[in-house]
Amino acid sequence: MRLAGTTITICWLLAMAGACQLAAQDFTIARVQYDGGGDWYSDPSSLPNLLAFIGTNTAVQVADTEARIRITDEELFNHPYLYLTGHGNITLGPREASRLRAYLEAGGFLHADDNYGMDDSFRREMKKVFPTHEFVEMPADHELFHIHYDLPQGLPKIHEHDGKRPQALGLFHDKRLVVLYTYESDLGDGWEDAHVHGVPEELRQAALRMGANIVVYALTR
Repeated sequence: MRLAGTTITICWLLAMAGACQLAAQDFTIARVQYDGGGDWYSDPSSLPNLLAFIGTNTAVQVADTEARIRITDEELFNHPYLYLTGHGNITLGPREASRLRAYLEAGGFLHADDNYGMDDSFRREMKKVFPTHEFVEMPADHELFHIHYDLPQGLPKIHEHDGKRPQALGLFHDKRLVVLYTYESDLGDGWEDAHVHGVPEELRQAALRMGANIVVYALTR
């Protein structure tokens, strides 16, 4: 299923210090810079490649480069879509957890992609953000896997990691998906330049199509 042919321009409400204004900008993905020692900057070619793929294959008007942001940055609410990845530990202080919750409740979206090794700390820190919410697995017939490209098997498995099946786990707030956690898949490896991880082209395309679906879903639902 494809979007209508009109170009999507992101209009994002800035909800900071009780003041709101309307900002229009080309869509980009904002990579979250976090503390704790994890390599938040991993897979450096992944997001530029994904943005280029989205710009070519969907109606979303994209920027050329990713953004980089901390949860405490003033510009957080300028970005409707956050991406978080890494291999190691993640920590969120009380202010960061509170601010991330406010961002998500205001309409923002977070995609977290386990690059192998961040699972325990990410789940722990998300309990600071939404103490009473639980991740639920999203089945292969969910709209997320069919909104633009049809992925009948659901989340593709790009990297072996522990050999477990890939899982798309969602946190929902007021029935809206606010956090997508892709576990045992490693989409970022599939988005990287082909020579970096040696991912077969068929899997690279599956990863890019999944990434495009996530973006389209986040921006239209």
